[in-house]
Amino acid sequence: MRGSELRFDYAELDEYIGKYEGVEGSLITILQKAQEIYGYLPREVIERISGALKLKPAKVYGVATFYTQFRFEPVGKYLIMLCKGTACHVNGAKGVEDAVFDELGISDGETTDDGLFTLNCVACLGCCSLSPVMMVNGETHGLLTGDKVKAILRGYRPR
Repeated sequence: MRGSELRFDYAELDEYIGKYEGVEGSLITILQKAQEIYGYLPREVIERISGALKLKPAKVYGVATFYTQFRFEPVGKYLIMLCKGTACHVNGAKGVEDAVFDELGISDGETTDDGLFTLNCVACLGCCSLSPVMMVNGETHGLLTGDKVKAILRGYRPR
């Protein structure tokens, strides 16, 4: 199920919003909490936040779309962040990306059909000495080769 087909429990979000009632500049903090709760920012949640804060939905969307940390579609259980920075590019990031595609069949911004993996290519992970590098749910994997990438990804699959 996606988007409007889902029903959301707003209890935790409403309680959190209540803590920031009348606090100027709390929108980003509330959006971060909402994404933590739901895994992304569905339309219904944006509308709930805008109503609670008495802001137009366009204002909330404007803030959320400005920051790359916010997602508007669900992501897989395992979020792969693949560095495409200069050091990684020079040291074989394209081969790493190709290995992810070979193993999972997804490209940048896509999620596997089973909902396990999402690939996000990013400008830099700040791990240049380990290039090429990727993170899976915050765990850093460096000095990658195509075979190493495939073995790492297989390790995340249920047995």
